Amino acid sequence: MSLNTQPNIADPDGFYQRLIDLHRDRSEEESRLINAKLILLMANHIGDDAVLSEVMEIAGRAAGSTTAA
Repeated sequence: MSLNTQPNIADPDGFYQRLIDLHRDRSEEESRLINAKLILLMANHIGDDAVLSEVMEIAGRAAGSTTAA
């Protein structure tokens, strides 16, 4: 399996709104914990070590950058 970086969410605006709503009225610490849990749950769902390594590589390269991977 390789990493799919093409748009793949049926309702990206709806997803983004739910993500924003999830963080609304949360402390910075609560938001960080939510993000960590989301990452771990999605990583577990993906399960493929090669894909997860690719995700981490892309995310690491993008750190501090305003451009998408």
